[in-house]
Amino acid sequence: MERRPSRIRPLPRLWPPRFYYGWAIVWASFFISVAQVPMYGPVFSVFVKPIADDLGWSRSTITIAFTAGSLGGALLAAGVGPMLDRYGARGVMAATGVIVAAALLGVAAMSEPWHFWLAYGAARTAAVAGVSLGTTVAIANWFIRMRGRAIAIRAAGQRGGQAVVPLLILPLLLTFGWREAFAALAVSALIFVTIPSLLTIRRRPEDYGLRPDGDGRASAGEASGGVGTAGEPSWTLGEARRTRTLWALTAGMSCGIAAQIAINVHAAPHFQDKGISESLAVTIVSVFTGVAALSMAGWGALLERVHVRCASMAAMALFAAAMGVLLIADTYPLAVVFAVLFGLGTGGWTVAQMIMIPNYFGRFHAGAIKGFISPIEGVVGISGPLIAAAVFDATGRYDWAFAGAAGLFAAGFAAFYAAKPLGAPPASCGMAA
Repeated sequence: MERRPSRIRPLPRLWPPRFYYGWAIVWASFFISVAQVPMYGPVFSVFVKPIADDLGWSRSTITIAFTAGSLGGALLAAGVGPMLDRYGARGVMAATGVIVAAALLGVAAMSEPWHFWLAYGAARTAAVAGVSLGTTVAIANWFIRMRGRAIAIRAAGQRGGQAVVPLLILPLLLTFGWREAFAALAVSALIFVTIPSLLTIRRRPEDYGLRPDGDGRASAGEASGGVGTAGEPSWTLGEARRTRTLWALTAGMSCGIAAQIAINVHAAPHFQDKGISESLAVTIVSVFTGVAALSMAGWGALLERVHVRCASMAAMALFAAAMGVLLIADTYPLAVVFAVLFGLGTGGWTVAQMIMIPNYFGRFHAGAIKGFISPIEGVVGISGPLIAAAVFDATGRYDWAFAGAAGLFAAGFAAFYAAKPLGAPPASCGMAA
């Protein structure tokens, strides 16, 4: 049963009362998302070759750590999701910062593969189930009409961080080494995840006498007491599970996750294998994540005008086009073309998948529904980077792995096409959502 507050709670005093508090949630989530990027593929990929060269480990051995964290985060999300719906994300996210910091310090001190699997796996598990799901649910609860732009700001923090952090840690990597870089990232996680979470994150606007989007004061019977705003969908997990739409969305997101993470993890080492220097390969990661971050304002605005299904299909098409370039890219200019296309697709995909569940099924049970499908996405998603690593170890090339990723993006496009909106005629991709 959902927790109901016994009284209207006061907002943090430092926030100016004339501004809607939902934007405090958004901007805190932006900075928290920047701090958690070491647990995501583009930043992880920067460490793959240095660790392999230093410790003599295969790329499959290294990728197991990322795979374990992906699976762990997906499985843990099933339990965390209902907690977020009931209690909010504040405590979960604050604890996540502590766990991530401790785990990254463990990575900095590791000497055996199982140390890496355990430590980095724990860090990514906490980030996926705590920060990624937590910020998404928190923002979805505070916004409906302006959800696209709010989520886009949060997502820009994640992708912008993936563009900037590799450039910031590169001097540490080149001057000191990968261990010192991981230690520095541990400190930043503790400061920029735990503290903003405790100070800023709150459950729902109705707990504080407000309505989503800052649309006036909430009445006594609104969502904190179980009633949403007029016209707002509110599907329970049991109801959503019985729809074909949920399973089509699950298939589409699973395909997209598996393929995208494989590219995130292996793009930088692939370009290094092609003869591009380590420094230039890192800039390719920064280009596609930077393009993704810069494109998110446009994607957020678009998602307030067209159905999320249509934006998801467009992102899958951009990903497939990027794969065509990646398969022939053997020079830095071609690598940049790939990065721009992949970045545009990543921008749309990141925003769309974050608002997918609340836009289809409503915000009240979004954590539980997302938690339910996360293990499925995780099991499928972990296959992507691990299979790509195995293909490389067997053949010395990524070509077959990248061709398979292109096929997954095409399958994701088809799945989203099949995910018809609920309770209304199927939306044309030229119509407002």
